[in-house]
Amino acid sequence: MVVELTLVHWIYLLFILLIIGFMVSRLDTSILCIVGIFVIAIVASGSLTKSIMSIFSSFLYAISELLPTILIISLIVAMSKTLTQTGINDVMIAPFAKIIRTPSLAYWVIGILMMFISLFFWPSPAVALLGAVLLPVAIRAGLPALGVAMAMNLFGHGIALSGDFIIQAAPKLTADAAGLPVGDVISASIPLVIVMGAVTTVTAFILLMRDVKKGRLQDVKAFDGAVEKIEKVDALSHKQKIVFAILIPLLFGLNVIAMFAFNLQGGDATALVGGTAILIFLLINMIGFKVGGLRKTTKRMIDGFQFGFKVFGPVIPIAAFFYLGDAGFTTIIGDYLPDSSNGIVNDLGVALPHVVPLTPEIGAATLAVVGAITGLDGSGFSGISLSGSIANLFSHAIGDGAATLTALGQISAIWVGGGTLVPWALIPTAAICNVDPFELARRNLLPVCIGLVVTTIVAMVLI
Repeated sequence: MVVELTLVHWIYLLFILLIIGFMVSRLDTSILCIVGIFVIAIVASGSLTKSIMSIFSSFLYAISELLPTILIISLIVAMSKTLTQTGINDVMIAPFAKIIRTPSLAYWVIGILMMFISLFFWPSPAVALLGAVLLPVAIRAGLPALGVAMAMNLFGHGIALSGDFIIQAAPKLTADAAGLPVGDVISASIPLVIVMGAVTTVTAFILLMRDVKKGRLQDVKAFDGAVEKIEKVDALSHKQKIVFAILIPLLFGLNVIAMFAFNLQGGDATALVGGTAILIFLLINMIGFKVGGLRKTTKRMIDGFQFGFKVFGPVIPIAAFFYLGDAGFTTIIGDYLPDSSNGIVNDLGVALPHVVPLTPEIGAATLAVVGAITGLDGSGFSGISLSGSIANLFSHAIGDGAATLTALGQISAIWVGGGTLVPWALIPTAAICNVDPFELARRNLLPVCIGLVVTTIVAMVLI
């Protein structure tokens, strides 16, 4: 299938390269993204009025897509403030503090726990479950918040989500597109996921510990909307704090059981965690502050929502631009792409294999690049079917390796777009850990790139 690339495709690709360059140079990308939206809209539609309207429409589209994440972050922050103010948090983290005593131990324990929970429920609810409890423990052990965020990202959004061995949504999508049994793709992905995970997490750990020892992470900026220092009050007795310190993990443990029992995954699992968080901080405020709890509950919800929208503010323009690469283009600008188009990003991914010669080595490298390109929309899942289709095409030309190529494309797409490199996909972890998502993306960049290169080489050998 030959895809028609228009001027809009090339302009979009140019702005992607500019945005990446701005990020690497630590320059703000908001204005660049807005200019990109305007230029693409006016080239596509030819209408100045529609192009100006598209800027607002793109922001509205991005907010609607990000709203579930904004909401869960806001609620978790509201609950965390309540736990901190009442002193319950200190009681809760005491047992973990006895176990996690060093930065190294904090990195690996948090990472492995994140990976385990994410395998069953995907990373979003896992971030909410772990972040509020283990972040203070890790910081006390000497691991900076940025290190905690990296561990949660790489193990959860990276290893667990790219393999997706339990829920199997990712391998099902890629296997169907490649015309292969799901089991074949899962089997082929196991060595690649292991290599990618090991190389990336070990590389990140080495670089992180080097910078921790040299004190380079002490001045890393947090969100502009950072949570203010909470003044503690004696609203609860010590016995009440102990009861809540036991009750809260118990309630979240029941969440996990309910997720198993009712097969709740992804958004449904996140909603369960969010609803539980609301009930927890409502109960604490009413018991701790009595009638004053009515005002406290409202104030904490306002604080949470203020935080949520503050931290997402810098991300909305760049998310708005990248959503143009997928289904958002038609909604935001209109039906101006060729009839055969499946979205700008997918079109670019399909076009790439037609301009490269086919050998096992080049095929593997191309699949890795195609996967990375399709992951740029921040989903990780939207383009993996394309990876499966291209893997099927390449395997016929090469003569073998369909399952390995499919798995490689899946891994590349999800590591890039599922929450380790694309800033708006990093927001849940960055917000819980109160670190800058762009700084987190920069810290993840080198380990993930090294991991992808090594994994691609291994895939070449396996084909």
